[in-house]
Parts: sequence; C-alpha cells; structure tokens
Amino acid sequence: MTTPVRIPFPVVDEVSRHCLQEEEPETVHIEVHLPGPVDQMRLRKAFTEALHRHPRILMREAKGPWYRRRYEWELTPEPDGEVVTFAPPGPRALQDARTRALTEVPPLSVSPPVRLEVVDSVLFLTINHTALDGPACLRVLATAAELYGGRDNAPAAPPVRPAEPRQEPSDTPTTWSPPARVAPGTPDPSPGNGMLVTELPLPHRPKGSPYTVNDQLMVTTALTIAHWNREHGARPRPLRITMPVDDRPRDTTMPIGNGTRLVEVPFSPPELDHPEMSGLLRRTAERTRALKSLPRPQLGHGAALLTAPWAPVAARAALTRALRRAAAPWTSTTLLSNIGRIPYPLDFGEETGRAHAVWFSAPARMPRGLTVTTASTAGRLHLALRWSRALLSHGDGAHLRDLFEHYLHTTEVTP
Repeated sequence: MTTPVRIPFPVVDEVSRHCLQEEEPETVHIEVHLPGPVDQMRLRKAFTEALHRHPRILMREAKGPWYRRRYEWELTPEPDGEVVTFAPPGPRALQDARTRALTEVPPLSVSPPVRLEVVDSVLFLTINHTALDGPACLRVLATAAELYGGRDNAPAAPPVRPAEPRQEPSDTPTTWSPPARVAPGTPDPSPGNGMLVTELPLPHRPKGSPYTVNDQLMVTTALTIAHWNREHGARPRPLRITMPVDDRPRDTTMPIGNGTRLVEVPFSPPELDHPEMSGLLRRTAERTRALKSLPRPQLGHGAALLTAPWAPVAARAALTRALRRAAAPWTSTTLLSNIGRIPYPLDFGEETGRAHAVWFSAPARMPRGLTVTTASTAGRLHLALRWSRALLSHGDGAHLRDLFEHYLHTTEVTP
C-alpha cells in the first residue's frame, strides 16, 4: 500500500488551525448565479474531475500524536465522500443555503474540505478557510465549468498598468496607536456570522485616473465605517483596513491553498471628515500601490516564528491564541477583499449558460467583526457584507449597505 503524501501546514493554515472557534466558523462562501438549470450527473462528474486536475485540493488533516511538532495535510487520491449535493427548491432555499455556508464548515478531517451545494441554478461553494481561499477554489470551479460545458474558461488577461518605481507615500498616517473598531450596533443573541449580499452599479472612473476601482472601494469602505462610528458616538480614531493581495497566476498552474498576503491601508480621522474626494482617492492609490510593492510574508514576520517547530503544536497553539487575544486591540478595523473582475467566464455551456453574478464572503470574527467582499461580473459590482452577530444585527447590515452605496457614488469624481 502506498504511503499518502504529507505536506506540513503552511504558516497561514497553522495560525488559522490554532485559533479555530466553533461559534464563528472560518468559512469562505462563493455564490455563483447561472441563467439555466444544472444537470446533476454532469456537474458531479465535472467537479470531481476538476478536483483531480488540481490535486492539491484533495487533502485532509493527517492524524498525529499530541506531541507532534507540525500539523500536516495528507493528500488523497479520491474525495472521501460526495462533494456535490442538490438542495430541494423552496421559498427559503436560497437563504437557507447562505446560512449553511456560514454555519456548517466542511471538516478538515475529510478530503476535500470543500462543499458544493446547488439550489436551482445557483452554486454555493463553501470552503474551510484553514485549508483554502476563495480565488483558489474559484480556479477549480472554472475548470469544472469547462469540463461541464465544453467551452473555454481560460482567464482573461489582467489589466496592463505601467510599472512604477517602488516608493513610500509621503503622507501615510501613523500606525503607532490602536485603530478604530466598528462601533457595536444591535447585536443578535445567537452566535456566528450574518451576511447580506447586494448588486450595485460599478463606480464610474474617468479615463486615465491615477486610482483604480479597488481604491474607490477602499475609500468607500473607510467613509462608510467613519460615518457609522460617528452615528454611534464612537470617538474618532485612525482606521486601518486589511487588504488581501494575490500575486498568483490565474491559469491552471495557480497554486491551490491560502495564497494571499495581507497589507493594511491606514486612514486618519481628519481625511475622512468631509474629504476632498479626488485628493483622498489619489492618496489612497499611492498607499495601496506602495503596500502592494513591498515584499512581505503573508501574515508578517512574527507568524513565521510562532509556527516554527520548536515545540509541540498543542503548546504553540496555546501561545498563539494568547498572543492573538493580547493583540486584539491592534487588529485592523475591517477587511476589504476585492476579488475584482471575475477572471473566468464561468461558462457552463449552452443550456446552463454563463455566470451573471458571483458573490464571495470572508469570515467576520471578532474583534474585527465586519468584512466587506466585492467582485464584478457582467459589468455589475457584487457586494457581500458579513458580520459577527456579537457586533451587529441584520438591520445594522442593511444600514451599512445603504451607507456603502451612498459613498460608492460619491467616489465618482468628474475631472
């Protein structure tokens, strides 16, 4: 019998594994809306074949003694069970599937730690974020779409932007004080995450603008939270917004796993109080460009020390959790994950068609308590707000959505 291949947990996976909480599962949700019906047998066959085309996704956490120095992934030749399920239709079927994507995490002990659920013509991909991220699983889904429909689902070429010399922006706010928290709204008594998804027009951007749509979304997020906090009587503090940066190729060579690195974009209170918009957009663009250009480990330099195998994982897990609790006041205000234009057609062929809406959502555990995830498909912006119920209610989420829509419109500056 062949011994299974084992891979030590990368830094991101191990830190996530140390800090798991049952009350707020670390799931990533991807929701793909298709115009036509999905054939059950064809989808099961196509998705299973796509898993084999990207074998790094076929993994589970390997068992080991308490004194082991590393967590390890064990690669499997086949899925451990059925990955694709079909939910019965009904008036609440869509909402129930969204709830399951937030509350029922695919276990790490079963390969792959992913679930694909189909409700009518909507695909729900639920991912255990300890193992994988959204862009990697979207790559697998694009392969499945090609196998299902027989049409080319190669990624579109990324936008070409002139290379610029690396430089530090001259007016970056200091990061030497704890950032603002999202002010509590009306918390729900039940634990876990809540979520709201909506479709908005893509913001207009004059040709030749020195900023990108991502910069407009960053400014929108900052202004939305500053407004929310003012409404709730929070003392003005600097905002820091975490932004994932993904440098991986989008073709079939894309490494599967957790492949983004995190940077933090700062904003000072005065620049979010009745700002001159074109100046704020320009400064934000300078900051995001500088941060993207800096080489940096995925979770910073300290995480590599925490995950070095100098002690059994149980001991390092306890230390990691203690340090995370101690660092909670320094955690960024929120996370904005902008997937950008979906790079794949996600074309499932003549009968099922091409995706016309794709939503993502990222975990929203406390102390951050709120994440903003955006993607664009078919010329529309798809926004998901996800929050910890310990911080906000569904009504709070609806108000934040309205604020976001308002401030997104204000970023449409005319020259």
